[in-house]
Amino acid sequence: MTTVPSGGSAGPWSIPPLFADLVDDISLLLPRMLAPGVDAVVARYLSARDGRYGGMIGQLVCPVSRLSALVTELARLAPNRPVDLSLVVDTGLGAVPKALSMVLSRSGLLTPRTVETAAPPDVDAVWLERVSEFVPEDVLPVIEPRRPLSGNPAEIDAWLDAVRRVAENGCAPKLRCGGPRPSDVPSDAEVARFIEVVVEAGCGFTVLGVNQVVRPAAEDGAQHGMLNLLVTVARALHAGDIATALRCTDGEVLARELAGLSERAVLDVRGLLSRCGADPEPAPADAFAGLGLLA
Repeated sequence: MTTVPSGGSAGPWSIPPLFADLVDDISLLLPRMLAPGVDAVVARYLSARDGRYGGMIGQLVCPVSRLSALVTELARLAPNRPVDLSLVVDTGLGAVPKALSMVLSRSGLLTPRTVETAAPPDVDAVWLERVSEFVPEDVLPVIEPRRPLSGNPAEIDAWLDAVRRVAENGCAPKLRCGGPRPSDVPSDAEVARFIEVVVEAGCGFTVLGVNQVVRPAAEDGAQHGMLNLLVTVARALHAGDIATALRCTDGEVLARELAGLSERAVLDVRGLLSRCGADPEPAPADAFAGLGLLA
């Protein structure tokens, strides 16, 4: 299954291919004490998907443990078309077949697009093959090798080797760029090296926890921005300066660079960076529009 976006649109408002289906809603992954109810998440997702900038909205990300509640709420609301679903394994791989069976039996409500799971640092081909056995051919397995928190160079090298193995085995690597803990945010150097690995492998990847459109100027630790990552990938494809792209806090500078990409470059960038998982409050589309990237 390709990870290149289709360049969809919602109503009369066309979304540029660079941003089509870019932003996934990860609200249901938040800790229960912080997460809004399933009813609120679904209502907000459907409103955004069917709204002015709906072509920018990607998948609704749901852990297996909350799938039943999601199905119940969708059945109550009866959306006008199925919701693209990213299913996150949080109860063990053994729960995946039953969860997928539930999804596939509700084809009017849900379309499974990806199955995502974390992986041990020493992930190997045997483990990856086992994961693939659970996933239908038209659903993409997305694997997040656990990034070491120590910053130890040898452990970072081992993590990047795991990312490389994931890519070589036909799965999409995932990079966690944010979360409830400061340690969920990788350093600029770690992000840069991850992107260099996937560019070299020619493999599409996803990111999770990118709640900023542009890296903030005032920081409590690094916070990575969606536009920063898009520019970083564009530069990495041509051995450009990716360090300054990651550090840039000027949204207008990043927007101008992205607006100048050729059609071929846009396809190449989104063929690699396929999706950005974010909590959609505030709505990223409003910030994109404020920078002149959306009409």
